[in-house]
Amino acid sequence: MTPEPLSPTGTDDSLAAPPPGCPAHGIGPGGLRRLYGPGAENLGALYEELREEHGLVAPALLHEDVPMWVVLGHSENMRMVSTPSLYSRDTRLWDAVQDGTIKPDHPLMPHIAWQPICCHAEGDEHQRLRGAVNAAISTINHRGVRRHINRATQHLVNKFCEAGTADLVSQFAEHLPMAVMCEVVGMPEEYNDRIVQAARDMLKGTETAIASNAYIMDTLMRHTARRRAQPQDDFTSRLISHPAGLTDHEVGEHLRVVLIVAFESTANLLANVLRVVLTDPGFRAQLNGGQMTVPQAVEQSLWDEPPFSTILGYFAKQDTELGGQRIRKGDGLLLGIAPGNVDPRVRPDLSANMMGNRSHLAFSGGPHECPGQDIGRAIAEVGVDALLTRLPDVRLDCEEDELRWRASISNRHLVELPVRFEPKPQQDVMEKPSSNPVPPQRAKDLEFGTVRPQPAAPEPTTSDPVAPTPMLVTAEPAGRPTVFRRLLRWWRGE
Repeated sequence: MTPEPLSPTGTDDSLAAPPPGCPAHGIGPGGLRRLYGPGAENLGALYEELREEHGLVAPALLHEDVPMWVVLGHSENMRMVSTPSLYSRDTRLWDAVQDGTIKPDHPLMPHIAWQPICCHAEGDEHQRLRGAVNAAISTINHRGVRRHINRATQHLVNKFCEAGTADLVSQFAEHLPMAVMCEVVGMPEEYNDRIVQAARDMLKGTETAIASNAYIMDTLMRHTARRRAQPQDDFTSRLISHPAGLTDHEVGEHLRVVLIVAFESTANLLANVLRVVLTDPGFRAQLNGGQMTVPQAVEQSLWDEPPFSTILGYFAKQDTELGGQRIRKGDGLLLGIAPGNVDPRVRPDLSANMMGNRSHLAFSGGPHECPGQDIGRAIAEVGVDALLTRLPDVRLDCEEDELRWRASISNRHLVELPVRFEPKPQQDVMEKPSSNPVPPQRAKDLEFGTVRPQPAAPEPTTSDPVAPTPMLVTAEPAGRPTVFRRLLRWWRGE
């Protein structure tokens, strides 16, 4: 028999909190560990301590000592997200919201505040809103998106390739997702430095975050009004025309979710993959040697460094049990993506290769699983491939231990990734491939470190949505293409 554990909805007087002024070691009221402040600088290590102390589901404290369960087990996280009859994403069910423990100025209010979007909806309302989003996403031309990702990558690389140095976070990883998503939702003319800066700012919780959010929403509402009046062949128009009958406000709110979540998660994913390529010789050698493909490298990163480490949150709709803990109605639970991905029952050896295994928690699961995960994967896969092809000699321009992260309870964001390489000329990716015959492509030419002749990239636009993607410029040999060649052309989106 397992004794009833400490519930995060109450306190235990027998576990006295450290006295004021004590270094605290991250201990708060009731002896619970804090997920913020001193002692929580390394949340990954803290989650492992909680796993050791409490098992698969652990009690902890959010900012301002708000009690919360942290779900650490892989199968326990999957059970939670896949059982809407027991766990909801409607924050209004949380006791901490109902009893006023969560104040309007709480630091995590942007994550907590209920909104009329599919992420917070349940039942019929969730089906109505999520159905519209899924239908709009299902009509996206993924080959066309991959072509645009390649062109956008070439355009970004053109901005710094002649300098021989760059910061792959601020000059690449934070720009590529926004350029692509602005294209997807049908407003490529809105992509510029300002919208990227606003997206970064509103996620940091700075003093100007509210103004940045207002700018993003104003942009999206103006775009929604334009598409309501003049529909086009894009995500926004399909969202508006769906039989679910979304209002302009609902459309704008869902566009913000799509734009900002895709921006933050994919920027983190790009930066994480590139950092490992630049700092882990074995990882890069596997890419260069053909033992690992870029999609496999991306999947490995989704296991090791998921773009979002946790998601706040899920809320118990009735008394239940999870991971040996008694969960009471109204309790809040943190979806532990990062700790779930390193659950010893799933990954007893963290050094083991997880390539090709998509059972990680990076995109959540159940009814609220990320609907745009394939676009995020495409941005990372095509973007990394195209960048490394243009800059095969790229190398880190600082010591690895000098890299800095901006950490929060939701993710760990690389601040800078300085690199150096031999200056390269700009290229025009819209230039048609040469018609001069060349020898058939050899398999080793697909490896990184081999310079492939490419044209250069103008600003991404919608004027040529079917332009070829000359990631590998060769002339076709006479006769019918081989199966390998047809597969390669499909991968490039031709």
